Amino acid sequence: MINPKSHDSLFKWLITAFTREFFEHYFPDVKIGDYTFIDKEFISKYETLKESLKGDLFLAMEVEIDGILREIVIQIEHQSEKEDISERVFEYSCYAWLLKKKPVWSIVIYTDDAVWRKPVIDRFWYAFDSHNGKQYHHFDVIKVKAEKSGDLIKTHSLMCKLLALKADDKKTNPDELVYEIYRAAAALKNELTNEQLLLIDQWVSFYKKVSDQRLDSMKKEIKMSFVETTITEHVFNQGWIKGAADGKVDGKKEGKADGKKETAINLLKMGFDVKIINQATGLQVKEIKQLASQ
Repeated sequence: MINPKSHDSLFKWLITAFTREFFEHYFPDVKIGDYTFIDKEFISKYETLKESLKGDLFLAMEVEIDGILREIVIQIEHQSEKEDISERVFEYSCYAWLLKKKPVWSIVIYTDDAVWRKPVIDRFWYAFDSHNGKQYHHFDVIKVKAEKSGDLIKTHSLMCKLLALKADDKKTNPDELVYEIYRAAAALKNELTNEQLLLIDQWVSFYKKVSDQRLDSMKKEIKMSFVETTITEHVFNQGWIKGAADGKVDGKKEGKADGKKETAINLLKMGFDVKIINQATGLQVKEIKQLASQ
């Protein structure tokens, strides 16, 4: 059974790594401009909410409204179980508004495996006046399991291909889904960041429905240089190159260690679970926690 915290972290990681693809897929009619993640700023201001915000994302983003790009705050809430969280969404949207004094767009993405007989509530009654009656805070709801794996895997979007492992995979071959993800990643490997490559490896490892032996076999078949061992080794190698270039006495050893720490620090800043960072870097949990406290 997948640790819910790891599950939350992976989806947060997915949206962080493929932000534009996320909005292009789910909101193709919305034109977006520049954006920045404001999670750190949000948590710094609302320290008491830190633990409950592990799976949430906050962005300051330009969105075209009435033909003009305007900055708004985007609140993305991840839910691994079906439940009514309308009050919580409204509460956090209020905090987001207070932080930036900008309009807030709330989005909830559900990744539970249940088949919904009826949709969840997508609004919260927060005000009343004598002319308009009840006033609601509305938010967008995304249900990943409502999508077909067979459709997602055929798209050009690497993010959609990854989502195919969590969507409705009836009438699909799990082996073929994973193979197509690796094939697409291999074709794009020179365009992907180290964090994106690492995400692909972690994501497939968590959500695959094939054996580890078959997974290793597929990696060899596709001859992806960055997965001949693991994506993590690719990141370590980048650290080794940097260490050697800096003229260190033992560039390979020190650079490899620096690569591990740099990756761990980046993932910590993005709010990922210590367990995932431990698996991705090989650093001890104690050392990761020390990095987090610096």
